[in-house]
Amino acid sequence: MDRLIFVTLIAITLLFSGCVSTNSYQQKVNEADLLTQDVINLSATTSDLRQDKNELQDDISKLNSRLVESLQQNSRLQRELLAAHANQERQEGNLSQHQQHLADLQQTNEQLLVTAQDLNYALEKEKIAKEARLAKIKNTYNQLVGALEEEIKRGELTISNLEGQLSVNLLNKVLFDSGKTVIKNEGQKVLKSLGDVLGKFPDKALQIEGHTDNVQLSASLKELYPSNWELSTARATSVVHFLQKNVGLPGTRMIAAGHGEYHPIASNETAEGKAQNRRIQILLVPIK
Repeated sequence: MDRLIFVTLIAITLLFSGCVSTNSYQQKVNEADLLTQDVINLSATTSDLRQDKNELQDDISKLNSRLVESLQQNSRLQRELLAAHANQERQEGNLSQHQQHLADLQQTNEQLLVTAQDLNYALEKEKIAKEARLAKIKNTYNQLVGALEEEIKRGELTISNLEGQLSVNLLNKVLFDSGKTVIKNEGQKVLKSLGDVLGKFPDKALQIEGHTDNVQLSASLKELYPSNWELSTARATSVVHFLQKNVGLPGTRMIAAGHGEYHPIASNETAEGKAQNRRIQILLVPIK
């Protein structure tokens, strides 16, 4: 626009000066028109360029926004990738631990199977041994009952097999007079018969136990036996001595013990019960 004004001023100046010819004037006018058109074209081009510049700036702004979003998304993806790697490492570590734990369990299971087999073998072996022991005890019981059948019928003794424990019970009235520890003749015959049978089982030890009722001893007896403990022990000892001296059973097979009134097999409230509690019990136990 400034250029157009300048050209116009020159043209006017030349017109009024009269120093130039008509042709020159016309030429200058033409040049001025061309220059004016150039200015108009340049102004239009400048406007277009400014519009393009604005559009480019808008595009750059949008691209910058997209770049920021892309960078933020990339940062988020990198964090997620790092977290995924860390999680994968943890899972791989857990998998390794699980595999080791599984291997340990398998080894333990194999050991348990071996132990179970050993236990089954031991149990089966023990079962066979127990059945053999029970069969032997039953055979011993049958032999005792058969050999002492008459004594059993007369009520002089009883034989029991309780859970593999053989025992012979002799009532004190057969063996001893009241308050005495000397074996009566009648009792000696019974012990002789019993001893002869027991001698056939050298693999058995004889635990000979004395028992009483709960009646306290008289004053005269207390001078000899302060309590039923001593009386029951003395009677058990008398039986041991008789079996050793008169039957020939070795002392290494016999044990004497007294229980007093503390292991009754019947009620002490009746005379019959007290009579059952006053007894000598011979237990047949394996020799250790």
